[in-house]
Amino acid sequence: MPYCGAVTGDDHEPGINGALMQRQGPPPERNQALNGYACTIGVANYDSTEEKILSSGGSLAMPKYALPGMAWQGYYLDTEGNIFGIHQPDENAK
Repeated sequence: MPYCGAVTGDDHEPGINGALMQRQGPPPERNQALNGYACTIGVANYDSTEEKILSSGGSLAMPKYALPGMAWQGYYLDTEGNIFGIHQPDENAK
C-alpha cells in the first residue's frame, strides 16, 4: 500500500509528524459530519492557492473566512472527497 511519511521538524525540534496512505474504505459522503480531523496547510497567498485547488478539480467546502487578527481560513474537498483546509497568517484579517 502506498504510504508517504510527513516530518515537520528534525529530531531536535518539535513538529507534527504523520503520514498519508491509501483509503481503505469508501470516500466520505458530502455533508456528513467530519469523523476524523482535517489537515490544514499554511499558505503564503490564500487566493492564488484557492485558484489552484479549484482549477485542479477540488471544490469548496467552506468559504474563506477571517480568524480576526490572526489569519484567513477555508476548507476544500479534494478529488476523492477528502476535506482539507488552507490557512494564510494575516494579523489584519477581519
